[in-house]
Amino acid sequence: MQSPLVQGYVLDTSKQYGDTYENGVLPVGDSKYTTSGAKKGYVYACSQYVGSMVSGQAAAGASVRGPWFVHDDTKYDTGKKISVSGNVSWKGDFSNTVSGSVRRISTNDLPLNHTTGTFPITTTDPAYSYDRNPNSISAQSFTYSLNSNPQYGDPQCVGGQVGVMLTGVALFNAFDAGGRDAGAWEVQDHCSGHPEKQGSYHYHTLSECIKDVSVHTIIGYALDGFPITGPTVSTGNVLTTNDLDECHGITSMVMIGGKEKTTYHYVMTKDFPYSVSCFRATPIQPPGQAQGGAAQRMPPPHVDHL
Repeated sequence: MQSPLVQGYVLDTSKQYGDTYENGVLPVGDSKYTTSGAKKGYVYACSQYVGSMVSGQAAAGASVRGPWFVHDDTKYDTGKKISVSGNVSWKGDFSNTVSGSVRRISTNDLPLNHTTGTFPITTTDPAYSYDRNPNSISAQSFTYSLNSNPQYGDPQCVGGQVGVMLTGVALFNAFDAGGRDAGAWEVQDHCSGHPEKQGSYHYHTLSECIKDVSVHTIIGYALDGFPITGPTVSTGNVLTTNDLDECHGITSMVMIGGKEKTTYHYVMTKDFPYSVSCFRATPIQPPGQAQGGAAQRMPPPHVDHL
């Protein structure tokens, strides 16, 4: 029987995981989700989320496949992908406190430590040829009351938003408005962010502007309260989706409140599905409009993906 602190996949610090995607060429994950149960490499999406998105209106956004798609469009080259122009500074407001069983994170959803691109994407921006995101970034007022001691359990499905990062920015699931791989299709800014229609700036993938991406360093929290870390075990030793469980997580030592603790946590990877693909504990409802769903819809999952 496992220790209550050790669940599922466990990080082996002596193992050489390698750096599979060091060259920046990543697999495309279009429509890789299920509604019938968790599956490694797929997003376990709540059926009501999928249904509401299918019946909604498609958001304006990525409309043309960029020249960064390679290998018969089954992969994309991040080294060839463009980003939204601009270098806009914001005044982020963020707090992260724990009282008893509650971790309270308050944020205005503006990045604390990095700039953003200029949104809406202007017609003179080269990105406009591929993605015409018409949304503007605006301050929000979000408070996340998370469980500070989440209990590991069976996988639960996800909606549009899956977490909040310590940069103050919302974290959405891996998909764009059409159920396509957001990392591959959408043109984000230099920090891998962009706004949805309510003005909520968010990431779908690991931001290049988060500098410490160690597997032992917390960079955010999922809506179920479990931490989110980076993928780097050591130099040249980087976790991928294949190294993680079906919810994109693993058990290892992380630093929580300045102390080492062995716990289950999610890992942001370079490859799809990038972050939380199902919840291991009961999630809260995301605050405000930052649900990734108001401007997102998904087509029915392909039968051969289930």
